[in-house]
Amino acid sequence: MEVQKIKVSAVSYLNTLPFLYGINNSDIINDIELSLDIPSDCAKKLMSGEVDLGLVPVAILPELKEYHIVSDYCIGAEGKVKSVALFSEVGLNEIETIYLDYQSKTSVNLAQVLAKEYWKISPKWIEASTGFENEIKGNVAGIIIGDRTFHYSKKFKFDLAQEWLDFSGLPFVFACWISNKKLPNLFVQKFNQGLKLGVNSINDVILNYNENFISNKCLKRYLTENISYLFDEDKQRAIQKFLNYIKVNKAMTSKS
Repeated sequence: MEVQKIKVSAVSYLNTLPFLYGINNSDIINDIELSLDIPSDCAKKLMSGEVDLGLVPVAILPELKEYHIVSDYCIGAEGKVKSVALFSEVGLNEIETIYLDYQSKTSVNLAQVLAKEYWKISPKWIEASTGFENEIKGNVAGIIIGDRTFHYSKKFKFDLAQEWLDFSGLPFVFACWISNKKLPNLFVQKFNQGLKLGVNSINDVILNYNENFISNKCLKRYLTENISYLFDEDKQRAIQKFLNYIKVNKAMTSKS
């Protein structure tokens, strides 16, 4: 009888390359069905039960009936993350409208928390769709995440991970490996070992990168200096602090 494979959704961004390298170069690849998606689709698949395990935005955790953090690794940052930012032609106090990238709920919520608690601004928020980057001009700003940020520029770029660090004194976690049910311990151990292999093989990841989107030098700097993969105690504290802010803001919004 064929053993049913675990369905896994991973993010299709550059910051996930070490994870994908580790998965594809370890035995765990034989135990899973892997799909690559943008963060919001990873979340939708996990919430609907289409997959069992996903690298999902942490902001969806309160919406899951059941969840388990599966590994010792995440997509985090201990300073500038470079690929999650508020772009604007004007300073924070002159911004009137902010487009919210449709690709990740965490980044959207982070921007709103920072606006209220740290920047002390109250812009109009617009849920964006494809092509919204062209609308960022004048007093209209926008949150852009992922690989697109490497080739996009405006006069002002507010790195959300750095802004969170300046505000909270903590690193930030954008996405974790989350399952919607209890997975076998042996699988979790093998999966974690696969991720560890990838995180410890950044040089090999760079050598296997054959796209022209970004230079190998810039990619290496991004993966080693901007992304922080270890899901340590500070990052665990950061998630709880972030989720508490979301909870409070939602409660205040519902009362108003």
